Amino acid sequence: MGNMKYDSVIIGAGLSGLASGIRLAQFGKNVLVVEKHNIIGGLNSFYSRFGRKIDVGLHAITNFVKKGIFKSPLSKLLRQLRIPYDLLGLCEQNFSKIILRDKVAKFSNDFLLLESEIARLFPKSIDAFRKLVESIRAFDAYNEDSRQDMSTRTILSSLLQNRELEDMLLLPTLYYGSARENDVTWKQFVILFRSIFLEGFARPFEGIRKILALLVQKFQELGGEKRLRCEVQRIETSNGKVEGVVFSNGEFVKCDSVLSTIGYPETVKLYNREHFKETPKGQLSFCEAIAIFDRQPQDYGWNDTIIFFEKNPQFSYKKSSEEMATSSGVICLPNNFNYDNGQSMKEGFLRVTALANYEKWKNLPATAYQFMKKYCFDSLMEQAVKILGDKYLDFNVWKNNLLDRDFFTPLTIERFTGRVNGAIYGSPEKIYDGVLPIKNLFLCGTDQGFLGIIGSMLSGISIVNRHLLLGK
Repeated sequence: MGNMKYDSVIIGAGLSGLASGIRLAQFGKNVLVVEKHNIIGGLNSFYSRFGRKIDVGLHAITNFVKKGIFKSPLSKLLRQLRIPYDLLGLCEQNFSKIILRDKVAKFSNDFLLLESEIARLFPKSIDAFRKLVESIRAFDAYNEDSRQDMSTRTILSSLLQNRELEDMLLLPTLYYGSARENDVTWKQFVILFRSIFLEGFARPFEGIRKILALLVQKFQELGGEKRLRCEVQRIETSNGKVEGVVFSNGEFVKCDSVLSTIGYPETVKLYNREHFKETPKGQLSFCEAIAIFDRQPQDYGWNDTIIFFEKNPQFSYKKSSEEMATSSGVICLPNNFNYDNGQSMKEGFLRVTALANYEKWKNLPATAYQFMKKYCFDSLMEQAVKILGDKYLDFNVWKNNLLDRDFFTPLTIERFTGRVNGAIYGSPEKIYDGVLPIKNLFLCGTDQGFLGIIGSMLSGISIVNRHLLLGK
């Protein structure tokens, strides 16, 4: 094995890694994808618990467009990977909400619904909102631009001159992709706004494993090789150029290039531990509570697909001062997508996500850690049930009749993804061209700056096209 040579080794068998592997294999490249865990998916994976398959990461696939719409990230992705649209099995959301204290705005995959809600809630600002949307549609987020790293807060404040409307638009976009506290770069805001509001939410009935199975099948049909439980210990270099990778078992594999999907600081650590100390690291992490119950959410009158909420006087997106904050977050009801052929989940699922504090969880003794998980689960679910609303529903009774529950902390994220500080959205500093100081070492995925499930896959494809398939 030590004498094997590959054109490319890809670190991480998540969506970006698998997509980049497929693209390389399409052009006859000898590709190895390695994953340190025993399951693929990375930040968007799934696990089995008492026979149930539970998604990790995926609330919804953003960037949804209907079949036949060609100028979109989704259609570009499918063309590049040569995957037929129908194989994804995407089913649209019912509708979602943004709850900002006493103001509630509905939105769906029809952008006109959001526009009408903004006109209703902020009649004096609707013209400014429409001008904002025009500027978003016109902005090329995938090319270099002097405004791409500008503060979105600054731009929105100038365009809208309405802090409440500004907060309402930032609430979903920050929660679904920002690695920066209380802000996001203009480039990334444009990508997120388009993916959430101008395109929309969808989900395969089988969840993320449907997408992962398609990618693995395609990769292996093209002759790609993957290894699970295979951790990269370091990236070997010589004269500033990639020579290969060394695995934790000591095996050395030669390769012409390495693509890393595991994050900017996490990749730097593999070839320069001193520089790793100075590399900007993400500070934003989350907790998530998952409840499984014996009926459909609609039986409680819960018809929303996703709810973004903020109950405090002003929207705050920053590391919690305690283990977890409950005043703001995201509620997801996976049952509430319009699944094809009358399909419906046998059980009800409720997922609630909130901002957390990595250091607070890290410093808890083992017994206190388990107690805090149970306490935070109850707190987060109680908040969710209040927001969802049912005057006949007593949370203390409801929780005792759950079929199952689970709770993730920043330490869970760190353990299963390797992300420093459990920071799902990675470093606040993105490497948009994917180029690192070592020749033929490239970064793709979250820290390359593309966002969401579709964006993550496009990231891998774009890096391959730009740097490894020149002239192809």
